[in-house]
Amino acid sequence: MKNINWNEVPDPADLHRLTPGGYVCKITLAKDVSAKEYLELEYDIAEGEHKGHWNELYKAKSFWGGKFYRSYKETALSMFKGFLNAVKDSNPGFIFNNEEKRLEGQLVGLVLAEEEYRKNNGSDGTRLYVAAVRSVDKIRSGDFTVPPKKLLEAGGSRSNNGFFPTNDVPDDDVPF
Repeated sequence: MKNINWNEVPDPADLHRLTPGGYVCKITLAKDVSAKEYLELEYDIAEGEHKGHWNELYKAKSFWGGKFYRSYKETALSMFKGFLNAVKDSNPGFIFNNEEKRLEGQLVGLVLAEEEYRKNNGSDGTRLYVAAVRSVDKIRSGDFTVPPKKLLEAGGSRSNNGFFPTNDVPDDDVPF
């Protein structure tokens, strides 16, 4: 092993994992991906015991986990408008004017939920995702619902709406 002066190595950061729930957040970065018609948004927790969570994680691990996307394709315009309304309701006087950089520094309420995913090494993990966007008042008052954890099906795929592949089931076992 190489010679390391352990007195110069900082102690590991005591970072707590966020749990599913509603959080008042601040948008820290808004980037337009115009070729694919979506905004890439980074956020951090702005209030409460987890304030600055993603910033602390970045300082400790060089990883920014607070990211979500909002499409402005024709088929997603009403959902994008819902996002904008949550930002407007959370920031009196906010005007968007189709300028994504105006979103930076704005507060918004985010409902975080869990989902399972398949890691590159083949094992399963759990991560948080932005399940809903609400006004900060709705988050503060508890007027939101956290969806149940999204589970992987056998083989690592997501739910298939109640239908399961039957290629490996003998015809005698199929009831129809």
